[in-house]
Amino acid sequence: MVDELKKVVLAGLGSAAYTYEKASKVVDDLVEKGKITIDEGKELSQELKKNLKEKSSAVGDKVSKVKPLTKEDLTAVLKEINFATKEDLSELKERISKLEEKLNQ
Repeated sequence: MVDELKKVVLAGLGSAAYTYEKASKVVDDLVEKGKITIDEGKELSQELKKNLKEKSSAVGDKVSKVKPLTKEDLTAVLKEINFATKEDLSELKERISKLEEKLNQ
């Protein structure tokens, strides 16, 4: 479960980095076309980089606080969502077998 969470976080960071790259290209294009000044472009790029670092460090902090689930935690979650246990399934199989026997008679 922790591995899946790490993968999700890394995917999020990857998409954020990709977004930063695309935004930087847009800023560069605006500078080239004269829509904004070079100083404004640098300022926007720095602001984008700052926002990316802040968000990635915030996500990293949350991931480092994640603790692995214990068997008891997992059992409690499964009970809470009414997940069928092995015993429940065995009982149902037994009941179905008895019903099939009655039908076949």
